[in-house]
Amino acid sequence: MAAAAAATRRLRASHSPNDTIRVAVLGVHRRGRDHIAGFQKLPNVQVALLCDPDRQVAAARAADFEKTYGRRVRTETDLRRVFEDRSIDAVSVATPDHWHALATIWACQAGKDVYVEKPGSHNIFEGRKMVEAAAKYNRIVQHGVQLRSSPALQEAVVRLRQGIIGKVYMARAVVFRWRPSIGRQGFEPAPPHLDYNLWLGPAAERPFSRSWVHYNWHWCWDFGNGDLGNQGSHQIDMCLWGLGLGLPRYITAAGGRFLFDDDKETPEIQTASYLYPEQNKYIEVAVRQWCTNDEMGVTVGNIFYGSEGILIVKGYNRYEIYFGQKREPGPSRSEDGDHYANFIEAVRSRDPAKLNGPVETAHLSSALAHLGNIAYRLNRRLEFDAQREKFVGDEEANRMLTRDYRKPFVVPERV
Repeated sequence: MAAAAAATRRLRASHSPNDTIRVAVLGVHRRGRDHIAGFQKLPNVQVALLCDPDRQVAAARAADFEKTYGRRVRTETDLRRVFEDRSIDAVSVATPDHWHALATIWACQAGKDVYVEKPGSHNIFEGRKMVEAAAKYNRIVQHGVQLRSSPALQEAVVRLRQGIIGKVYMARAVVFRWRPSIGRQGFEPAPPHLDYNLWLGPAAERPFSRSWVHYNWHWCWDFGNGDLGNQGSHQIDMCLWGLGLGLPRYITAAGGRFLFDDDKETPEIQTASYLYPEQNKYIEVAVRQWCTNDEMGVTVGNIFYGSEGILIVKGYNRYEIYFGQKREPGPSRSEDGDHYANFIEAVRSRDPAKLNGPVETAHLSSALAHLGNIAYRLNRRLEFDAQREKFVGDEEANRMLTRDYRKPFVVPERV
């Protein structure tokens, strides 16, 4: 704890533009590759360490790194050793979902700033603990919802606020991704190059299967949140941002697995609805994972509905506006932003207000995905108390707000 406190004091000081910020990337199998490239390209930022419980994955990524950037990079298997390393200023979390919150909390406690992939949490309890940890330890925590760093989408939200499409009453998130069958892999001993105990981390003990190591954990409830929480976290966040909303009061969801006889547990088709009666607004999220149509040219994006027209968000960086019954074209714009650079700017200034995707978004946008999944799994309409962050009169649903953690990988009640 003394080392963590010392590191925290050291990092509370402002970084000058010429200081080198040393970043460790946690989880480098897939999304972690983008984190490596995103940080390594920034001035006075150095990717100093790659961490993965699979030694083969870590070694392969280190070899790629040396070939690309002309220098060697350290590797580590256990992320706890990374948090103990006082030479590391920030960590970038690209692990499976079930590790996101605990890695973030441990990093905050160790005096590290954090960039964490979406969804920020695996359950609603975790998201609130992330917010508390960032505040308690004065850490900069950026959620990987990179839509918020697009100047075009920032402009779109301003236009929504200004009333360009009139009274905005509804947002729809469109999540149509091509997801093939994962087959049935069965169980087998974990390979010797993988520390499977570390890979499981907070999740329940279960035998190793190639059905979830390394990518298809997304479709297993113990590790992932389906596409409502995977891709959908981006589009749900866009809904909340555009409408200026937080947690809903009523949640319904339906769907199922209709196509493949495989090891997926999460639904292939899912619709989740969120009602805000006090604000008189509504959010709907549609997930489809195979052959489908687009919606107004959108396969991944959003549609905002107003009394005078609609605003469409396509992907991560483009909006289009159409007016009236004839859908007369209005303003449009495309422009990428740099979410990694935005994080580093906030780290240097020690000002979380500079973050485009602050830790609160890691809680709120992820929470809507979790609420939709709970409603789907219980197959009933749920009422939620947004102030208490509890379901109303439904103890079965309330038990699903958290999980039974596997020691020592426990998200604490008091961070």
